[in-house]
Amino acid sequence: MILTGAQIVEEVKRGAITISRFDEAFVEPNSYGFHLGRTLCVYDDAEVDAYGDRSVHQIAIPETGYVLEPDHFYLGYTEECMGGDNYSAELYARYSTSACGIFIQTSAPLGHTGAIINWTLEIVVAQEVRVYPGMLIGKICFWKNLGTIEPYSGRYRMSRSVVPSRLTSGAQ
Repeated sequence: MILTGAQIVEEVKRGAITISRFDEAFVEPNSYGFHLGRTLCVYDDAEVDAYGDRSVHQIAIPETGYVLEPDHFYLGYTEECMGGDNYSAELYARYSTSACGIFIQTSAPLGHTGAIINWTLEIVVAQEVRVYPGMLIGKICFWKNLGTIEPYSGRYRMSRSVVPSRLTSGAQ
C-alpha cells in the first residue's frame, strides 16, 4: 500500500520516516520531491568491467550549472537523506525533469526497508541539459510492507553521497 502525501507528513513527524531538511512544500499526493546533490560521478573508461576495477572521477556541479551530455552515464545523489525502518521506497523522476530529457532511476528505483541514505541516482539524458545543485529532480514514495520486515544490510547502507558500483564477482 502506497502512502499518501498526508501520511508521509505524519510518518516524518512521528519519526517513522526520515527526510533530512524536510519541507512540506515538497509533499505531493503520494510522494515527496527530492533535490539533486552537489556532485556527479562519472566512470573514466569507455568500457566498464562489471567485476573489475572501475575508475571514476567526481564533478562538482557549480552554481551556474553543469551540462549533461547524451551518450554519457552519470551518477548523482539526493541532497536529502531519506528512508524508513518500516517502509520500502521507490524513486522516480518528476515529469518536469523527464520532459527536459533527463531520466533517473530507470533500472533500480526500489529502496529497501531500513535504507535511510542519500540515494545514488542513475542519470542519462536524451539531449544536452544543464542541471543545478539543489534542483528539484525526482520524487520518492513509500510503501507499507506486508510480511516480516528484514532491514536492508547491503553494501550501500550508510551512503551519504554519490556511490559508484560496488559489484564484485561474489556479490549477490
